[in-house]
Amino acid sequence: MLVGQPTAASSVLIGAVACLAVSLTLWRLLAPTVGASRWGRVRRGTRRALPTVAVCAGIGACVAVAVLVLQPLREPPLLLDETQTALSAELEVVGTPAETAHSGFGGESLSGVRFEATLHRLQNADSRSDRTSTRVLVFVDGLGTADAPAIGSTIRVDARFRATDDGSQTAWLAFAEGHPQTVRPPGWQLAWAAELRARFADSARGLPGDGAELVPGLALGDDSLVDASLDESMKDSGLSHLTAVSGANCAIVIAGAFLIAGFAGLRRGARLGMAGAVLVLFVILVTPQPSVIRAAAMAAIVLVSIGASRSARGMPVLCLAVISLIVTDPWLSHSFGFALSSLATAGLLLLTRPVTSALSRWMPPWLAAVIAVPLAAQLACQPVLALLTPTVAPYSIPANLLAAPAAPIATVVGLLGCLVGSLIPPVAVPAAWLCWLPAAWIGAVARFFADAPGARLPWVPGLLGALLVLVLTALALWVLLASGAPRLRRAMAVFLAAAIVGVYGGVMIGGTIALRFSVPQNWRIAACDIGQGDAVLVKSGDVTALIDTGPDPDLLRACLERMQIGRIDLLVITHFDLDHIGGLDAVVGRADAVLVGPVDGPSDEVIVRRVVESGAIVQQAARGDRGELGALRWEVLWPTADTTLRGNGASVTMRFSGDIDALFLGDLGESDQARLMAEGRLGPVDVVKVAHHGSGDQSAELYNRIRARAGLISVGADNDYGHPNDRILEILAGAGTRVFRTDLLGLVVVSIEDGDTVVWSEKTAGAGAASLVSVPPSRLDTRNDVSEDTWLLHAAQNKRRRPRSRSSPGSRCAPRRSSSCRARSRFLPNAASGSSVSC
Repeated sequence: MLVGQPTAASSVLIGAVACLAVSLTLWRLLAPTVGASRWGRVRRGTRRALPTVAVCAGIGACVAVAVLVLQPLREPPLLLDETQTALSAELEVVGTPAETAHSGFGGESLSGVRFEATLHRLQNADSRSDRTSTRVLVFVDGLGTADAPAIGSTIRVDARFRATDDGSQTAWLAFAEGHPQTVRPPGWQLAWAAELRARFADSARGLPGDGAELVPGLALGDDSLVDASLDESMKDSGLSHLTAVSGANCAIVIAGAFLIAGFAGLRRGARLGMAGAVLVLFVILVTPQPSVIRAAAMAAIVLVSIGASRSARGMPVLCLAVISLIVTDPWLSHSFGFALSSLATAGLLLLTRPVTSALSRWMPPWLAAVIAVPLAAQLACQPVLALLTPTVAPYSIPANLLAAPAAPIATVVGLLGCLVGSLIPPVAVPAAWLCWLPAAWIGAVARFFADAPGARLPWVPGLLGALLVLVLTALALWVLLASGAPRLRRAMAVFLAAAIVGVYGGVMIGGTIALRFSVPQNWRIAACDIGQGDAVLVKSGDVTALIDTGPDPDLLRACLERMQIGRIDLLVITHFDLDHIGGLDAVVGRADAVLVGPVDGPSDEVIVRRVVESGAIVQQAARGDRGELGALRWEVLWPTADTTLRGNGASVTMRFSGDIDALFLGDLGESDQARLMAEGRLGPVDVVKVAHHGSGDQSAELYNRIRARAGLISVGADNDYGHPNDRILEILAGAGTRVFRTDLLGLVVVSIEDGDTVVWSEKTAGAGAASLVSVPPSRLDTRNDVSEDTWLLHAAQNKRRRPRSRSSPGSRCAPRRSSSCRARSRFLPNAASGSSVSC
């Protein structure tokens, strides 16, 4: 609460100090009494509770003081005064660089790398400077991870800053202008760790399959090789925690240090010192992520306790470590990684033994102990997981049971291989192969359960969903672990079973199935509701094309799941703005052939390279390219092969024809639309994807020429651009084009029903119910009215039938041999010429 509302820190501090003073005063006044009177029992009970209240008040006071002291450092005066201008910044890199596609300071689409850094010094154009120490997230456009600054290096860069929420760990977002300059390289220890990580990752790159991607993650927590598809499978199966360094890794490292020290005959103090040094080096090697910091803090407390000949119990150690870290950095409390790591550890410490005892009533003790470990961690983490992603992974426990034996083997072998390989390089590759075996098994388990039916079941989103999980978990634990009230517990068990199976299964799963089948099954075009961006599906038979990916992979993934799309035969990236390629993670590895617009700089090339590496055949689109998508034919109308345009003006413009004719205009502006019309004849179509989310920069002549009967506008609700603009709405109304907007109607689907073309949407304008109503053509008008969510178009009216011969003059379509797309790439240098794609 305090980090989210730092202005309340003073009031909390005063209240905590007052509570502490009152508690200590009462503790002294309520002297121990003898006797069994009610008043005596109340006094004894109150006095016993006062130390706990005093400790809690003291912790609250410490956190409030930390917020009061550290909050000003997060708000340097120079940043507060000049957030709209570029400032010269000196930063220390503290996070591993990762590739990213993001929206720049001015809202433009950018691609490059991002990394966390500590801001030390700022200077403006007037040489005014500020010194500070605050965490920022830096975005550098057009830079790859190989060229990004190393962890621990000090860099200087000109950047513009944008403030984040008060509760965020990173106080500011920094958008670099140009590439950073290294002022000071990292220290020897950080350089040593970076070299070890890089060598180990290189030795794993040559290994086959998913195991190669998981080897660095299991050994060092380095998930840089894990692609989007495997990452999603690990999350869906509940195994993503295996690639994050935790207490188990620290325990293995410390145990190894004690073992080596014992063989060397070192005394107790030397053993503890050696274990502490190894722990520090391990944290440097794996980088100080939140889960690593928590595990290392607990390990340090245990080592100190052993040195002081004191016992160290699990829960007190966990509480002391968490409190110490929160007091040191209160914003760490808003880290999901830190919260999940702490909760998982608490679940293991508190629940493993009683859950094992309870399960032993129905199964052998060894099996109960094996099941209790992942079950305890899952129960403790599920409320936070529900906040993070409102879904439930029902296979996480069996997946963890199968993967658990392989995880420590991969960790130990991988870590030893990394360390020994640095001393004896030829050993690195065999060690990586040994680590690959258990890693490949974990990858196979993740893929198997992620592809199983119901791998991700929907849940109530937000705080309500988290509270519901918490209540159900508490009730389930009470039924399982309590010893009294057997009848009440049996009744509660029946109630929980009925609630989960009946309500959840009937409402959630049944509602999801009903939602899927509510969409017309014979659909041809689907405009996904993905906010301010484009993501439109075109389907014919069992083959599918996707035109752009929208701004958010999660929203696109939900749309693909609802439309029951697995593979994408043809992916079209019209241009490289974020609202058209931001959702790429949802389809990387799922596309067979890809058409892309002209690239403009290194950031676009990074995206194309990523698509190529996923196994897709990539081709740069140009006017005249043709192909087939099932029974539909497609043709690229723009841009020309020799165009010098980039961005919106070079948007790939396509026409699909067959039992439905559709034109997709990308983000073309009015002048570009005029060039498009000059390049070739445009005729009437059934459906047009309106350019640039309904901006006002449109050609009335083009829309009057195509006279589409349905105009799809993919636009976000309450967007800052004023889309759709009144001018385009007037143009469409004048052309007789009926408007269907995703901001008002949600998912919009065009389908074929009994030879007629029907437009369906999941919502009515101003209402929420989905329906499918056929509106006779005589009732249609050209008003720009969206009060009805369906529309019947007669395909026979004004339909232009073309011969379907695949050997017609000028056609370059290859014979259809399968449902997958085939293309010859001319994007890459020296590639064979050719541009035909057929599905």
